[in-house]
Amino acid sequence: MIISHDVAGPQDGPAVVLLHSSVCDRRMWDPQWAPLAAAGHRVVRADFRTCGDSPAAEAPYSDHGDVLDLLDHLGIRRAVLVGSSYGGRVALTVAALEPTRVDALALLCPGRPGHRPSPGLREFGAAEDALLDAGDLAGAAALNARHWLGPEADEETRAFVRAMQLRNFEGAAAGAGSHELPEPELDLAAVTAPTLTVGGAHDAPDFRLIAAELPSLVPGATHVELPWAGHLPSLERPREITQLLLEFLHTIR
Repeated sequence: MIISHDVAGPQDGPAVVLLHSSVCDRRMWDPQWAPLAAAGHRVVRADFRTCGDSPAAEAPYSDHGDVLDLLDHLGIRRAVLVGSSYGGRVALTVAALEPTRVDALALLCPGRPGHRPSPGLREFGAAEDALLDAGDLAGAAALNARHWLGPEADEETRAFVRAMQLRNFEGAAAGAGSHELPEPELDLAAVTAPTLTVGGAHDAPDFRLIAAELPSLVPGATHVELPWAGHLPSLERPREITQLLLEFLHTIR
């Protein structure tokens, strides 16, 4: 199955693939979608399994494998991968396993394969699991919107994130069970793509640490921390992140 996706921009433009946070779906890129296409990029955004319009898997799969299958389906040999949170983790996995397929990485508050969660992150996960186990999907979605958005997010953005997360929880609950394959062993030193890793000063400590430490793990990676940002900066200050991405893409042409 090819995961649900959208494509915009010129067919012959350099490909940019937008990978969403697990809290959201591909709609989180609405603010960046049109400007990137207008700048001449062939822009792809996709929903991971049980997120947005992508149903649960009925056979063994991996999210990074789904991304590579989508690129093959679209005839894209190489692409820039832009990943938010979990999407950043998937982007890193693709770049480490298939470095010749990735032209560059822009990672916004990314997860990292192999990262061991801190007690604080485990405590958050336990609170989320308690709500999900009790059948309170709306409460769990509200918890995520409160936790992951920084102070710049307005109420409309918070409602949008709650709605996306609730839909993801509903999609996961309706699935017939997980068929996700174990995460592969990775060597991030195998990544050859120019890499920008972005942290948020108001993000959870785990993700601030991941963003800051990636330059020591990924050759040539650079790190910047945004003093105003929480965990989802592309939704918190969308124009600023759109400009950051456009400037980064310009530097790698």
